[in-house]
Amino acid sequence: MEKEPAMEKPQLQIYNTMTKQKEVFVPKVPGKVGMYVCGVTAYDLSHIGHARAYVAFDILYRYLNYLGYEVTYVRNFTDVDDKIIRRANELKEDPISLSGRYCKEFFKDMTDLQCSPPTHEPRVSDHMNQIIDMISKIIDNGCAYDVNGDVFFSVDKSPNYGRLSGRQLSDNRAGERVDIDPRKRNPADFALWKSAKPGEPFWKSPWGDGRPGWHIECSAMSAHYLGHSFDIHGGGMDLIFPHHENEIAQSCAACEESNVSCWIHNGFVNANNEKMSKSLGNFFTIRQITSLYHPLALRIFLMRTHYRSPVNYSTKDLEVASQRLFYMYQTLHDCEVALSPFREASLEVKIPAGVQELIKKFHSKFETSMSDDLHTNTVMDDFLELLKSINSNLSKFKKQQQKPMICALTLLEKEVKDVMSIMGLLSSSTLSEVLQQLKDKALTRSGLTEEQVMQRIEERTIARKNKDYATSDRIREELEAVGLSLLDEPSGTTWIPKSNTG
Repeated sequence: MEKEPAMEKPQLQIYNTMTKQKEVFVPKVPGKVGMYVCGVTAYDLSHIGHARAYVAFDILYRYLNYLGYEVTYVRNFTDVDDKIIRRANELKEDPISLSGRYCKEFFKDMTDLQCSPPTHEPRVSDHMNQIIDMISKIIDNGCAYDVNGDVFFSVDKSPNYGRLSGRQLSDNRAGERVDIDPRKRNPADFALWKSAKPGEPFWKSPWGDGRPGWHIECSAMSAHYLGHSFDIHGGGMDLIFPHHENEIAQSCAACEESNVSCWIHNGFVNANNEKMSKSLGNFFTIRQITSLYHPLALRIFLMRTHYRSPVNYSTKDLEVASQRLFYMYQTLHDCEVALSPFREASLEVKIPAGVQELIKKFHSKFETSMSDDLHTNTVMDDFLELLKSINSNLSKFKKQQQKPMICALTLLEKEVKDVMSIMGLLSSSTLSEVLQQLKDKALTRSGLTEEQVMQRIEERTIARKNKDYATSDRIREELEAVGLSLLDEPSGTTWIPKSNTG
């Protein structure tokens, strides 16, 4: 088969929260990227908001790798925090043990969503020396003060405080997860070190026994793994203030050369156009969703919205994502079946010009969309059209198995798999296994068993033989209503999850 010449990859443009505009991404060290993403506070199962963030940054990580960068990706675990301590007390469990347990659950969720493992996944409890050293530097530089074992950062010592969030210092709330402490010199001052309280985990420090505040953890760990100056710092929009604003202030106070080139933030997740929260009863964990939908369907659902826009969680959109995933894998499966007899053949023939142009155009649009601030939503729409083209070519191939068409389908199949790999949609399971997994999830959502569906199919077959088309149509409609579509073929009737490729 003829090969197309390799095309130069486009430059990535990404929106920088600090400058409030899209910028051409230029790493500090040519060919290498340092990226830090704020991880979970591990005290419960992760929710869809976490999936939103870590799928978005996984796609960035994968695309940077595709562009040829050597990426050092750091995503932390907060395993020392007020929320963890409260939950541990409720369960009468050691806080570090509790957090470790939920870290393992987080790993499972990320594996299910096919989020690539970061280069480093540090935990706060393993980095106390780095945290204490950084606090000491901030105090030595006159930017923090000790009050009876509690150390506070002085925001008045940070001349650029508020630059990331756009807040005026006078407008800022206290920058931590507790009530304002009257001992603070400025209400916006925030804790770097908290003195030990009975029943809480603690570590020894120059200011007495205690534990770190929320923000200092990420400053210390990012500096430890990436240095004080690195390329990308990311997280959800809810972290812009106070967390990331305070990170910048304390990092610069510890080291004047501290600098992050690009701050990237993903949008929120709403449920039925309302803010998602436990109190409203519209709060969903990743595990709850993946008990009903394939994890890759959730990934597609998230990718169909641009990472900076809010995602509206709805079962309708999850159904569409699930249908897209089934169509994707069914197309590849059909292609595999059609091409399998010809895999070993050496086909030195000219590829149809129309197919060459189709692949070239699609891949160009793919790179353009991804390099323009990661427009995965556009990619997913274009990808659907490519899958439709494969199915059209498969129909032609079944009628006449010409050698150029074998080459065309082989190239189309490769392009689909290459893009699926970049987007984190290519499963390590076989095509048949993924299709079966999708059928199993569809059965769960329908409330029916395989045996019950096959019984309904048998009843319909009998009705059709008896020309009882009213009963036949009713059974089909009843199954359609619960998300199952029937396929009438010469060999008999089978079922698949309800399909909609629009």
